[in-house]
Amino acid sequence: MSLIIFIAMVAGAALIGTQFGPGPWYLALNKPSWTPPNWLFGPVWTVLYLAIAVAGWSVWRAKALSVTKPMMLWLLQLVLNGLWSWLFFGLQRPDLAFIDIAALLIAIGCFIVSANKVSALAAWLFVPYALWVGFASALNLAIWQMN
Repeated sequence: MSLIIFIAMVAGAALIGTQFGPGPWYLALNKPSWTPPNWLFGPVWTVLYLAIAVAGWSVWRAKALSVTKPMMLWLLQLVLNGLWSWLFFGLQRPDLAFIDIAALLIAIGCFIVSANKVSALAAWLFVPYALWVGFASALNLAIWQMN
């Protein structure tokens, strides 16, 4: 399977997320002082999405018998990633979005552990993603608690 297919799958999840972006509801929310500026999210997610695609492709290319678990985790994190924007912005439910992002963070951690057995590159590519999602989880929780 080509890297382009993995990029397309990640782009599909990103496209779903962009359908439910911040709007007047989000702008009116109380947010912690450490909330990043809105312009930062686009560049960060662009880099992370590319890393996610390369990580999935790297595991797939290993063609080892042990790729099933990391690939299932890769797909799970992609679904949870795409679901978050719909829950947070679309449904305006930071509570449900927090449950989703907590599950996403767990899936990312499990992917790192399982992928490391077949591709150290894939595991390391997910480390910045885990850090960002950890930060985003704290931000999601703070917004939920403040509103």
